[in-house]
Amino acid sequence: MASYQRLCAQYRVILVEGAGSPAEINLRDRDIANMGFAEAADCPVLLVADIDRGGVFAHLVGTLALLSETERARIAGFVVNRFRGDLGLLQPGIDWLEHYTEKPVLGVLPFLHGLHLEAEDALNRDAMKADGPLRIIVPALPRIANHTDFDPLRLHPQVEFSYLGLGGTFPACDLIILPGSKSVRADLAWLRAQGWEQAILRHLRYGGKLIGLCGGFQMLGGSIHDPFGLEGEPGNSAGLGLLAIATTLERHKQLRNVTGRLALDEARVSGYEIHAGVTSGRALERPAVHLEDRSEGALSADGQILGTYLHGLFESAPACYAGRACASRKRPITTRSATRTSAGWPMLAKHTSISTPSGASWVSIPRAAENTRNENADPERDALGQEPTGPVTCWRSCRVDVACDPLYYRVKR
Repeated sequence: MASYQRLCAQYRVILVEGAGSPAEINLRDRDIANMGFAEAADCPVLLVADIDRGGVFAHLVGTLALLSETERARIAGFVVNRFRGDLGLLQPGIDWLEHYTEKPVLGVLPFLHGLHLEAEDALNRDAMKADGPLRIIVPALPRIANHTDFDPLRLHPQVEFSYLGLGGTFPACDLIILPGSKSVRADLAWLRAQGWEQAILRHLRYGGKLIGLCGGFQMLGGSIHDPFGLEGEPGNSAGLGLLAIATTLERHKQLRNVTGRLALDEARVSGYEIHAGVTSGRALERPAVHLEDRSEGALSADGQILGTYLHGLFESAPACYAGRACASRKRPITTRSATRTSAGWPMLAKHTSISTPSGASWVSIPRAAENTRNENADPERDALGQEPTGPVTCWRSCRVDVACDPLYYRVKR
């Protein structure tokens, strides 16, 4: 509540998003994310239901029935989300719902085709492509963290992206990425139990590339120490031994936004760090990222293995472009969808009358077909935050009057 009070002192309006269902009656006595917080903060509540899943009226009426009397009194109204079709056909149901519950339906939001918003807790396995010249595999660790790191790759038209789950066998691929983890030592033991350590070594012997992000970076080293039991039982675990580093987990978690340049092609990159691990070792003498105030991560001498604590590595268009150097220079990744995760927000704002942040606007820039790509163009023209001068041109030399699919860019005023 101290954090909430601090926000109240700074802002006139605070929107609190719940987590899961507000009617988890088995968790009511320790609920801090839904109605428990609403009761403590004394704030009204809107119930939002997804009609695309079916049973929207049962969801709303059933949820209302499971709330306590004081919680029901806090429900100011309903919102029906992801509706497609004739609103006139829905209206009789809305009328019934308002009469039965004596609460208003405050809005019906349309189903937006092509909208991509980041998944929160579960891996988003929808729309995974089985084509593309660049093949990337990410082990779906049981305690995987920050999996939205991979959305720009998962949605990229030139990438065949797959999560490898329990019992799976590593297929031939260009790049393996070890993801972050909420419990690195436990997930490393699980990875070994799948027989994947040998698969990774075989992948490297055949010239494949390997990236470790945050916890995955720690796995690449010689050892991981958890003296305080921050992620499980206290103890030590041997790493994969692929980089000359060792990591110790400390009580203080490092959290910061960072900007800099990748050692690969000096591409601009920005993101964030959030980790308890402190990593040291000779491999850090060849860093993967040159930040504004320091160097970070490690890049093997042969360029096959890269490790970094930087999350959001592929969100930057130039960094996504430079990723081809780590995977395969014969299979260049253009920056076509490096910003598709952020592209969902202006689409959502347009259809819900939500203003974009002050001081910024969103413009739609058309994009040329793959065969019009200019090999000599500057990939960093595709970067976010570039202010156009004169006619808008993307790095493939595509003029605004070319008929091609739009991509939203954030542009400073």
